[in-house]
Amino acid sequence: MNLAYIPSPSTGVIELGPIPLRGYAFCIIIGVFVAVWFGNKRWVARGGTAGTVADIAVWAVPFGLVGGRLYHVITDYQLYFSDGENWVDAFKIWQGGLGIWGAVALGAVGAWIGCRRRGIPLPAWADALAPGIAFAQAIGRWGNWFNQELYGKQTDLPWAVKISEGANRVAGTYHPTFLYESLWCVGVALLVIWADRRFKLGHGRAFALYVAAYCAGRGWIEYLRVDEAHHVLGLRLNVWTAIVVFVLAVVYMIVSAKLRPGREEIVEPAAAEAPKDGAADADGKDGTASEGSTDATDPKGSTDSTDAEGSTDAEDTKTSVPDAAGAGAKEPGDDAGATPQKAEKS
Repeated sequence: MNLAYIPSPSTGVIELGPIPLRGYAFCIIIGVFVAVWFGNKRWVARGGTAGTVADIAVWAVPFGLVGGRLYHVITDYQLYFSDGENWVDAFKIWQGGLGIWGAVALGAVGAWIGCRRRGIPLPAWADALAPGIAFAQAIGRWGNWFNQELYGKQTDLPWAVKISEGANRVAGTYHPTFLYESLWCVGVALLVIWADRRFKLGHGRAFALYVAAYCAGRGWIEYLRVDEAHHVLGLRLNVWTAIVVFVLAVVYMIVSAKLRPGREEIVEPAAAEAPKDGAADADGKDGTASEGSTDATDPKGSTDSTDAEGSTDAEDTKTSVPDAAGAGAKEPGDDAGATPQKAEKS
């Protein structure tokens, strides 16, 4: 008898009046939020503008959800289209069933559309988001705990998960493969962060490292699972998928490093041009001020103004003051005329 185990929730739904709050959906939503938040911090640190990751995620997330559900329904079609099953259940995503392979593949298509609209390279955006996706997977896997699904073989280990009797499941204690994968994804995220800082990964190589590292863990975790799945040459379909995707990711890293070493200097052209535009505006303002000050202190202008004023004052003075002292006496007008001339020389 196993005295230590991880208990499963009695229900995966909390009824808030007429609104059902599903634990599986909460895990997905929180995971998406963390991925976008952390991806935004990395994007800004690489020279992008805040909000770009979220703008592209508006395209990537819906595509990813559709892709993940399609992969699950196609690879487990017997759950929905065999005798006695209701095909409408294929649309009930809240009951669980998202294939990460389809989510990443179709999510990349949505991200590509968003990146083209913003004029930024998809590999750079994927590099910024890579560890955030791993963290999102770590959180999302707890949705399987709420639904009591995707557990492994029976075990009496103290960290086994206790599964209750239900549809298509037998009560007992099993390997918590959802927990194994959650912890593995956290490790993958930390690995990508460390490698990106250490080796300055660019041009999609940080994302490729995330894919390769995740596949390495998914292979052995998948081997522990006991849920129904298709087998090819004695291995579960998802194990073969992990092997193929792992090889492709490693090949991409090697080829990319040779063709385009280093990291992108500019990840978002609009962000890189913004300071230049600001500098141009500042120069324009300074130029306007300089032009105005040049006109105000123009020697010719000041001389003309002073001469005109001086000559006018002199004429007025000479006209109004009589010659009391004769030809040799100074006239008040002479002093008035001398003052502007001295200012002009100085």
